[in-house]
Amino acid sequence: MIKILRSSLLMLLCVASVAIAQEKNILVSSGADRAIPIAVVPFGWQGGNVLPEDISTIVGNDLRNSGVFEPIPRQNMISLPTQGSEVIYRDWKALGAQYVLVGNIVPNGARLQVQFALFNVATEQQVLTGTVGGGTDQLRDMAHHIADQSFEKLTGVKGAFSTRMLYVTAERFGVNNTRYTLQRSDYDGARAVTLLQSREPILSPSFASDGKRIAYVSFEQKRPRIFVQHIDTGRREQVTNFEGLNGAPAWSPDGTKLAFTLSRDGNPEIYVMDMGSRNLRRITNHSAIDTEPFWGKDGQTIYFTSDRSGKPQIYKTNINSGAVDRVTFVGNYNANPKLSADEKTLVMIHRQDGYTVFKVAAQDLERGNLRILSDTSLDESPTVAPNGTMVIYATRQQGRGVLMLASTNGRVRLPLPTAQGEVREPSWSPFLN
Repeated sequence: MIKILRSSLLMLLCVASVAIAQEKNILVSSGADRAIPIAVVPFGWQGGNVLPEDISTIVGNDLRNSGVFEPIPRQNMISLPTQGSEVIYRDWKALGAQYVLVGNIVPNGARLQVQFALFNVATEQQVLTGTVGGGTDQLRDMAHHIADQSFEKLTGVKGAFSTRMLYVTAERFGVNNTRYTLQRSDYDGARAVTLLQSREPILSPSFASDGKRIAYVSFEQKRPRIFVQHIDTGRREQVTNFEGLNGAPAWSPDGTKLAFTLSRDGNPEIYVMDMGSRNLRRITNHSAIDTEPFWGKDGQTIYFTSDRSGKPQIYKTNINSGAVDRVTFVGNYNANPKLSADEKTLVMIHRQDGYTVFKVAAQDLERGNLRILSDTSLDESPTVAPNGTMVIYATRQQGRGVLMLASTNGRVRLPLPTAQGEVREPSWSPFLN
């Protein structure tokens, strides 16, 4: 029976002795201020047929998922304006809304034109206006665009709602018949399309920085090998064929290199391949197990999981100098590092001392504080939105593998709608525009 690569590595990492927690890190179990109330009013529609998607609902869900905003329930709205001249500020003040977003959808030949405007209730001023167009099959794209624009205007942080997600499903059709599918969807799980199907496991999908290529591990040769696939054409190429483990591919920020784990020399270590020349360079050299690389934005730093201090903890190394520093100290297990875009937050799978459950946690790299983000157990494979506001991870719910979304400020946790079967291995895309 084939052993899943990541599970095998993490089981190996768990066999060592207990790591020593240090006082410079503090565990924060909960806490979050109230989100900003915003009214996303149902958009007006000047056509006859019912539209297949509700733009205002999608925009409201996007803003809520960030953990920064709390949309006012539609049933509480006193009026439903579709343009600025219809906004009665005293009504929205009575509801406690700080901002109101209104919009109007107008047919434009075979396409739709959406006009939207955002208002500050306290100052009674317009803060954003815009127009976006597309076909009826692009309503979700238009909604995500409006949410991105509104989020950036109000927070100063680029919105990540127009991004995409990769994940793997495993669906059983009998005792020895499982179909693995690599899917790409909107960040919220909608509009999933199949990129690859296999009778053998698919692991660790990862977007390149251009959003056009992905890397993943496939067992189609009955052993783990790393492939790169072009999303638009489906063209794929095998990039590793070494003895032993070939796993956990991670693209460099400029997309020219791929870091991964190999055991070609007998022990799992981190290697980097130049994708142009295919030259291979060994980065770590230790008797411990080193795996799950993740690049810093400077293209010189790699974060990784290692049990060199006892049990799994997260380290970072400079690929030029070879210097290695330990990053995590709270808990007896920290693995699968992912950085926020500003590199202020490190997201990981964490286990507290004295507990047996694995949760998603975020560590403030400046202050050292560590916050638990998930309320589930047996969590794995965290992936971070490119703006750092949200995390998606795999977990189990009612006996089934599912994907969960959590805001990094701890306010939001919700399951994502995905295909049937076991769902795992999520990976967030970079910004696509």
